[in-house]
Amino acid sequence: MLVDSHCHLEYEGLVDDRPGVLARARAAGVGAFLNISTKRGEWDRVVATAEREPDVYASIGIHPHHADEHRDLAEDDLLAAVRHPRVVALGETGLDYYYDRSDRGVQQQLFRRHIAVARETGLPVVIHTRDAEDDTAAILADEMHKGAFPALIHCFTASPAFGERVLDLGLSISISGIVTFKNARDLADFASQIPGDRLLIETDSPFLAPVPHRGRPCEPAFVVDTARFLAERRGVTLEELGAITTTNFNRLFTKVGA
Repeated sequence: MLVDSHCHLEYEGLVDDRPGVLARARAAGVGAFLNISTKRGEWDRVVATAEREPDVYASIGIHPHHADEHRDLAEDDLLAAVRHPRVVALGETGLDYYYDRSDRGVQQQLFRRHIAVARETGLPVVIHTRDAEDDTAAILADEMHKGAFPALIHCFTASPAFGERVLDLGLSISISGIVTFKNARDLADFASQIPGDRLLIETDSPFLAPVPHRGRPCEPAFVVDTARFLAERRGVTLEELGAITTTNFNRLFTKVGA
């Protein structure tokens, strides 16, 4: 079995054919899906999908692109939302200095609020970071000093040095279909060396379709192509890679088993 640890089932390209999307993924061997929210307006929808679909779980959070729209979001707002039994994670949250769609200080404040709730609840934080390695690592280190919390860097595309820093802090790393791209050799090299107990896989669908599906909207079924590529790079079978990443998903997202 494989798990898509990060997808956006409420987004255009998936929501209009969600039954078909899920059916194709299940037929391909995908046994669980983490449906990610990026703003408060999506929270009810990701939870409703998780209520309808027993193998779909929800994550509650604010993407850094939307931080300015949620300046007043309090920790209590997050705490109330994650009490739902189908909500297994916080995020995605983090820092994005590539587009700078929100004030960097506000991004940092909301990132820390998500972490505080993760520390209180034990739910993992799903982290987005782009062109913000130093600040992301500094915030993670500072917050870990206050008290440990579980966390995952999703769709990892950062430098190997950043990867080593977050691994040293105890985080896990999720690899998307980007690893299959011809211009992603450095990422493929790093992904092949991630410790086996810290590795997850995802699609980030409907974005970033892996080879051989580039140019099409990405679907959770395509996590199989990423898994096959990684298995070859790591010298294991597809079945072994699936078992490793599924075990890691269940270990990190403990509320899934509960």
